[in-house]
Amino acid sequence: MTEKAYSQDLQRSGKWRHIWRIAGQYANCSIFDVRDHDELHQILSGLPLFPFMEISVTPLLRHPSAIREDDR
Repeated sequence: MTEKAYSQDLQRSGKWRHIWRIAGQYANCSIFDVRDHDELHQILSGLPLFPFMEISVTPLLRHPSAIREDDR
């Protein structure tokens, strides 16, 4: 499976919630909705380009003042 197909399947499943290109760089910023660190590791290590990627992970939680209920 190609990188694009793999990421699009994860987006359709709701696991890969958002993906943005970082302007001026060959890089992106993504939001994942996973149950734990192990699931995230499994998803990321499944990327065909994983061996060549530099990945930084920052866990996020919903802010108590957020008003949008449709985004976790």
